[in-house]
Amino acid sequence: MLAPTLPPVAAPRGGPCGGPAEPDPRKSLVDGAGAGGGALSGRLALNVMHFARVLRAAGMPVGTDRIQLALQALEVAGLESRRDFHAVLSTCFIDRAGQRELFDQAFSLFWRDPDLLGRALAMRLPTVSAKKAATGLDAPHESQRLASALQLNAAQRAPNEAPEQVELDASLTWSERELLQKADFETMSPAEWLAAQRALRRLRLVAEPLRTRRSMRAVHPGRADWRATLSAMARHGGELWDMRWRRPRTRPAPIVVLADISGSMSRYSRMLLHFAHTIAAGRTRVESFVFGTRLTRITHLLRQRDPDLAVAQVMRVVQDWSGGTRITTCLHEFNRHWARRVLPGSATVLLITDGLEHGDAGPLAFETERLHKSCRRLLWLNPLLRFDRFEPRAGGIRAMLPHVDRMLPAHNLDSLDQLVEILANSPASSTL
Repeated sequence: MLAPTLPPVAAPRGGPCGGPAEPDPRKSLVDGAGAGGGALSGRLALNVMHFARVLRAAGMPVGTDRIQLALQALEVAGLESRRDFHAVLSTCFIDRAGQRELFDQAFSLFWRDPDLLGRALAMRLPTVSAKKAATGLDAPHESQRLASALQLNAAQRAPNEAPEQVELDASLTWSERELLQKADFETMSPAEWLAAQRALRRLRLVAEPLRTRRSMRAVHPGRADWRATLSAMARHGGELWDMRWRRPRTRPAPIVVLADISGSMSRYSRMLLHFAHTIAAGRTRVESFVFGTRLTRITHLLRQRDPDLAVAQVMRVVQDWSGGTRITTCLHEFNRHWARRVLPGSATVLLITDGLEHGDAGPLAFETERLHKSCRRLLWLNPLLRFDRFEPRAGGIRAMLPHVDRMLPAHNLDSLDQLVEILANSPASSTL
């Protein structure tokens, strides 16, 4: 496998004793395999092409024209330093600000580590850590999609270039998809975890339509639109040509997500944050909060277009991830400081927690009841319902249960499909 390392700095052009000038090595590096182009020229061009394939597989729109532009820019700008090399490639491959974090991450991994396949396999684990890149830039948390792109690129290289090739079959049979739907998030393997994230990105959420006071034109008979009807009559000499109708305008019901990120809930909350990112990508207005020992608003963090980078950014910013939990304190803070700002009366609240609160359960019942009165419906997503013999014996669960509309499981893809159906229907049409 060819190690993607930068070539040495250009040597002086002039020959000894006023002899003929030597060819510029920087120019020969970016030329094709033409006359005068040595082995190094093929290495750099080939590595730039593989790097572009990694970016394309990770979701960035990098075409052949961008690769040609990058090679031409390298010929003009030269390779004086690694930072200049990074600046040239980023200028040629990035076309929007949201892609910079993914590009910086791919650059720090591809152009530093010769063992791409081993690095990609290590990145497939759910727990990742940021490292300092050689460019002086802080490398962000690794993207799961970028891990797959690096592994795919390493597997596609020639046999004499890669020490090992691992092929991952992304196509699932019917039985494998059925097993994936019922697999628990806590016990998923890295491959199943990535497949579940891809399934969430393909999920189409239809939010509950709420009627507003405004109206819009309609095709089917209903409420008469006399203004449009009279205008049509005036265009036809006063004759009633056809009636015009209107219907109430609808908008999707807003959703507020409150996710517990304590040690026992971090794995489930992480997948449900991917679910919240999928919801926010549509027309639905979504406000997202996480809480452990404190309450943190993460709505602006989930606006990142890449779901892997968005969740990784949340894990990096939130200080109490996988720590303790204080449900009563965090619900009190939300009810007091955030409910009137982000929680309209027509909203649906998704409370994601196991309800295992220590201490007196009286304040917890009061805060849950207050939250329930501030929204249209309160859905409690509890991963403990994955157990067949689950009984609400804990004091916190018994305190919260009377003040929620429904308590639903949230431990596999089947439970999220059930949640999508409930969110698409009004509370009156759903069975309690």
